[in-house]
Amino acid sequence: MKLALDELSVFLAVVDTGSLTAAAERLEQPVSSISRLLARLEEKLQTSLLRRTTRRLDLTDEGHAFIKDARHIVESVRSAEERMMERRGELSGPLRVDAVTPFMLHVMVPLMPGYRSLHPKVELKLSSNEGFIDLLERRVDMAIRIGELKDSTLYSRLLGRTRIRLTACPGYLARYGVPQSVADLSRHELLGFSEPEILNQWPLLHPDGKPVQITPTVSSPSGETLRQLALQGMGIMSMSDFMTAVDVAEGRLVEVLPHLTVEKYKPVHAVYYQHSTVSAKVASMVNYLAEAMRVPEAVWPTLTTR
Repeated sequence: MKLALDELSVFLAVVDTGSLTAAAERLEQPVSSISRLLARLEEKLQTSLLRRTTRRLDLTDEGHAFIKDARHIVESVRSAEERMMERRGELSGPLRVDAVTPFMLHVMVPLMPGYRSLHPKVELKLSSNEGFIDLLERRVDMAIRIGELKDSTLYSRLLGRTRIRLTACPGYLARYGVPQSVADLSRHELLGFSEPEILNQWPLLHPDGKPVQITPTVSSPSGETLRQLALQGMGIMSMSDFMTAVDVAEGRLVEVLPHLTVEKYKPVHAVYYQHSTVSAKVASMVNYLAEAMRVPEAVWPTLTTR
């Protein structure tokens, strides 16, 4: 019995996407080819790896026992190929990176020309999702996540921490006045998140020491939308420095209640799926970002490694 790499790749694609059709789209092959390769693999193993349900294909007990080895084989071969290319300075092929829109626009995009100059044969495929995504389901190689991590199935590397501050545009403050206390915020327009609610806990304390949880007068799930609203004079927001530091430096936004703001930092991690080996392309991007974010004069001047 000799297992073929394409059979294992098809099996993993079907498992990760949940259907033959989705696997065919991912691998850019006809559904008939996917079905034939999967059947051939099961014939060689003399067992059923998948069972059909009303909604999707699920692993059998034998499939569960086999998938870890299958993923290890495919990833080991892929990593071996990439290591050889890396030795020749020829990393190539697609690298899929996901990040929330603000981080993608304000941090990732300015850094991508530098990465491309180092690895011109890597095909960058950048995507933005406002919430956490399943890397396997979305076929993403690595993602940037801001905030505390909860998913133990992912490997991660801390890239830095970003501070949270209150800001507003000078025009808004000229019209409505500059708040001097937490109580003053009740007389202002507050820009906040429609979800998740935890993001509306601002880095301020009430006189009794309890954290300030605001009720937005204008809300959105997108941090970039809130930033644009603030720039248009719509109100006060609480946002990460990586989004607002350049605006503050150039006078488009000013800090609000700096004397009352509690130092609050959010970690910024690169995360990737917990395979037994790490793709050389993923490693190249993680290492590049980690190194770039140590540069004091970078585009996010207040992202810190503390």
